[in-house]
Parts: sequence; C-alpha cells; structure tokens
Amino acid sequence: MGSSPVPAIDVHAHLAIPAVDALIVGLPGLAQQRHLDAAALGPASLAVNVRQIAALGPRLTDLGIRLAAMDAARVDVQAVSAVPLPHAWADRELAARVVAVSNENLVGYCAKEPNRLIPIGTVSLQHPDLAVEQLRSAASAGIRGVQISTAAGPDRELDDPSLADFWAAAEELDLAVLIHPWGCTLGARLNAYYLFNTVGNPTETALALSRLLFSGVLERHPRLRLWSAHGGGYLASYIVRADHAWANRTDARTTTLPPSQLLRRTFVDSLVYTPEQLRHLVAVMGATQVTLGSDYPFDMGVDDPVDRLEAAGFDAATTDAIRGGNAARLLALPTTGASR
Repeated sequence: MGSSPVPAIDVHAHLAIPAVDALIVGLPGLAQQRHLDAAALGPASLAVNVRQIAALGPRLTDLGIRLAAMDAARVDVQAVSAVPLPHAWADRELAARVVAVSNENLVGYCAKEPNRLIPIGTVSLQHPDLAVEQLRSAASAGIRGVQISTAAGPDRELDDPSLADFWAAAEELDLAVLIHPWGCTLGARLNAYYLFNTVGNPTETALALSRLLFSGVLERHPRLRLWSAHGGGYLASYIVRADHAWANRTDARTTTLPPSQLLRRTFVDSLVYTPEQLRHLVAVMGATQVTLGSDYPFDMGVDDPVDRLEAAGFDAATTDAIRGGNAARLLALPTTGASR
C-alpha cells in the first residue's frame, strides 16, 4: 500500500453484531434506553441516525466491503470494536450473555483476516467482578484490548472504588482499555443539531479522563495502557486548566504528578479532522501517544486517515509513529514487517 515500512493501523473502527441485537430485542431495558437516547438526540438527529444505520448495514458487517475500504484508505490493519451501544441496563445474567456473544462473534469475524483485523472486546463494567472475569476470558481468546464507555453505569464513574480490581486486572493482563463515549449526560440540552455527538462525545471523554487522572488510577497502575477516541475529547485542548487547579487548589492536588503529565501516559486517536488540530494534539500529547483513527464507517469519521496524517507535515519518525508504531505499542502487537 504505502511506501512506509510501518503498517498503517487504524485503532478506531466498528462492527455491528446482529447476534447481540437478537439477544436484547424486545426487552424493557432496551426500550427504555432507546427512549432516553431519542429524547437526548432530538427528533431531527434521531431520524438521520435511523436512516444512516440502515444505509451503513453492509459496511458494518460485510468483510469484503471493509477490506476494500481499508485498501482505498491505505490502512493495513484495523482494530475492530463493536458498535458502542450502551448495555449498562442489563442484569448480570444478560450482561454475561451479551458480552460472550459479542466477543465470540468479534473474534470469529477478525479470524477471517487475522493479518488485517484485530479484535477489541467488550466487558460489562456495570458488574465490576464480572468485567474482571470477562477481561481474563478476552485475554485467553487473543483479544488485544477492551472497549468501555465513559462511565460504568448510572451513578458509577470510572474512578469508582468498585472498579479497582478491573483496572488492576487490565494492567496485569497487559490489555489495553479503549474509552469510547456514547452520548452525554447533559440530556435534553443537546437535543438539536446533533449536539448529542458533537458536544456530548468530547465532553464525556474529557470528564472520564479527568476523573481517572485526578483520582490517581494512572499513578497506581503505571503500566495500564489507556486510549480514548476522538483525540481524547476536549481535555487535550484545555489540559492547562486542570494543571492550574492542581497547582492552586488542595482539593485538586490529589496526585504526585500534574494532570498534563498523567494525560501524556495515555493514548488518543488522530480523529480531529484538520492538520492544525492534529499538530496541536501531538504537541500536547507527545508524538508517541497518538494513534491513527477513522471511526469507520460512521459519518463523524473520515475515509482518509492516512492522507490526513500526512497532510499535517510531521517529520518521518512522527508520521510513522502515528501511522502504526504507537498502535503496536498500545495493543502489544508483535513486531510486523513492511506494509502491504
């Protein structure tokens, strides 16, 4: 594909799993979740989403279409995660089935093209002890990381003490944890103009990361590999405010290192759209912490992540790191040869 010897690895791509949909169709929890999402989206955005999902069906499931899109985008490898729809309402028994079916289908799909597709699993974070078991099962199945949302469920943030064993297990098992938001807890304030996504997603990610930074999770688990979508949301653009609070307020001075230094231990994707914004993101995060990301195949993603990376005008070492070197570290991939 490209001239670089470093394979292009897209860490942000999605797969629809109809078998999971079949498990939850008609359940009251799903109906309630859809009602909440519809209210938060607003009628205009909901109508667009319904049409989009119908149109995207083949791109979300068909392997040949996916591979052709990767070729056109000069992407050698995709890390594939399930479409991030919330199942936090599921009780323990249902949650166990949902995750098992999701991960089994995901692994089977990626196994059809093991040199090009990497499975990123799912866990039931609303049941922390179950999530730890699911981490261990995922590691045994060859899954390289798991995707979570920006909270573990209603009234349970990612720094909640009940999740201590989850973070410890992720570090122990050497599994990356990928944070991907779904909507925003601001609710109906975002029910127009697709603010549910354009404001909601980066807000939720900034909040989730902030709680992990200030709570000391990253200091307690220095080998934990944490990644967040959409360039880490708003946090990277204004991390200096968090540093100012850390330096000037005793209630925010909760860690040995300032938030900006802890943020630079985490990874983010390159999905910030413009060369100027990508250069700023790299300046804040460091060239070693940004990975390629497309959000395939959704409309808030991009079809040309490699082209956009190259348009930023980085030196060869930085470009290669973002193209694939950083993703290989994030996902603990074996050393690979030349790109296709």
